[in-house]
Amino acid sequence: MNTNKLTRIALLAAICVVGRLTFQFIPNIQPVTAIIIITASIMGIFPAICLAIITTYITNLFLGMGIWTIWQMIAWSVVGIIAALIGKLAMKHPFSWLIVFAFISAFLYGLIVNIGTFTFAGNFLAYYLAGLSFDFAHAVGNVIFMAILYPVLTKVFKNH
Repeated sequence: MNTNKLTRIALLAAICVVGRLTFQFIPNIQPVTAIIIITASIMGIFPAICLAIITTYITNLFLGMGIWTIWQMIAWSVVGIIAALIGKLAMKHPFSWLIVFAFISAFLYGLIVNIGTFTFAGNFLAYYLAGLSFDFAHAVGNVIFMAILYPVLTKVFKNH
């Protein structure tokens, strides 16, 4: 990996950290998922996974570290992997595919984190059902952040 890619990952991680901490008072609405999706679709799987791990670790130093941190890293990494595949396969109209995936990814993220919760707390169904309204808010937030950030970040990625 060259310094250009490392610098981009570091800058995107900083944006994710600031974005997640800035929006922490609005449950499940933050730009991290959208940025990971955009990064994965343009830069690939490895940068998206790096971004997911760095962002989760640093923000959870402020928001609270626990076993859920690992599951958040896994969930955002899975979202990044799928977004990278969509970025490679969707040559025509990638934005349309990515915005649909941004909505769906919130529920995928919630499912994976709830599987993690189940591993130490039990009663998966109760946690999953209780979290659906938060997953829906996350999905709506993802679509809004994708609409705002996709044109900007794709222009930045393509200019360098």
